[in-house]
Amino acid sequence: MKNQDMMKTGTTTMGIICKDGVVLAADKRATAGNMICSGYIEKIVQISDDMAVTIAGTVSDAQLTIKLIKAETALKTIRTGQTITVSETANLLAQMLYNNVRRMSMIPGITHFLLSGRDKEGIHLYDIFVDGSLTKIRDFTSTGSGSVFAYGVLETLYEKSMTVEEGVKLALKSVNAALQRDSASGNGIDIVTITNKGVKKVLEKEIKTRIEV
Repeated sequence: MKNQDMMKTGTTTMGIICKDGVVLAADKRATAGNMICSGYIEKIVQISDDMAVTIAGTVSDAQLTIKLIKAETALKTIRTGQTITVSETANLLAQMLYNNVRRMSMIPGITHFLLSGRDKEGIHLYDIFVDGSLTKIRDFTSTGSGSVFAYGVLETLYEKSMTVEEGVKLALKSVNAALQRDSASGNGIDIVTITNKGVKKVLEKEIKTRIEV
């Protein structure tokens, strides 16, 4: 198994609650220890027309878990004829992580998700920690090694009345702060919004670090 398929030990992801939606943001760097494996990683993954997750942690576990949650949500819709709610999806994902982290393995399953989506009850943001614990977020949250730097910006500039457009600008500033100080975060940024119109990628920017000669 390649290192980049096994682990991604550092990252910066975040979710921001706005008055008209949620903003998800993440950097694009994947690392294995001190080695940068890739600078083109998609850390925000759409799992349905109405939901998306950010990932931090072991890549292989994250990829498999996302495949499973996509399948389970689709099956729930087929079986019941009703679209699965964000809360149901969050609890299902939390159960998967709870079981995964407690299963004996040579490579521990360590994956942290932020899940956001819309349903008939509104637009939601959940923090699903590596141990399967589940927290509904009411303002903002950040995960990964760069979160300590991102939190400084979020704590200073966040306002409950901000719009999604303002939230995108805040997310860009917050991730940029992490990119400047956290060696495990870098290479670019992706930003996705979840509004009444659904899931939409609003920014994808790569940072070039190669010197042309």
